[in-house]
Amino acid sequence: MEKALSEIAEKLGNGSTLRVGFLEGATYPDGESVPMVAAANEFGDPGMNRPARPFFRRMIAVKSPEWGNDISRIAIATSYDPRAFLPLMGEHIKSQLQESIREFTDPPLSPYTIKRKGFAKPLIETSHMLSSVDYDVKDGV
Repeated sequence: MEKALSEIAEKLGNGSTLRVGFLEGATYPDGESVPMVAAANEFGDPGMNRPARPFFRRMIAVKSPEWGNDISRIAIATSYDPRAFLPLMGEHIKSQLQESIREFTDPPLSPYTIKRKGFAKPLIETSHMLSSVDYDVKDGV
């Protein structure tokens, strides 16, 4: 067992970091920062009379208890190669975050916003924020 663990540790190297969310540099066509819009939605923006819509925190609360088992299965399936299993885990969490955005309903939009948009789906107007969810892997961080 010690030999097997040593081989796994050697494959893992010095460690890598997986980041999932709205990464720096993501912008709307007009140059507005996607991470800033996502944060304003997540935490609310009193200046714009926007309530908190915690899609990210809810996803973490619901899905993160499964991540240990998920990454274990993926790591085993990829022979513990972090160059293989971290991107797969990134895609997995990315899809969970996008699902959280698509399924988010509470609090609902105001009647004014529904009239302006033409539909009542919170967090989705142009789908740009939804399609901006991404991940990256930083080696040795």
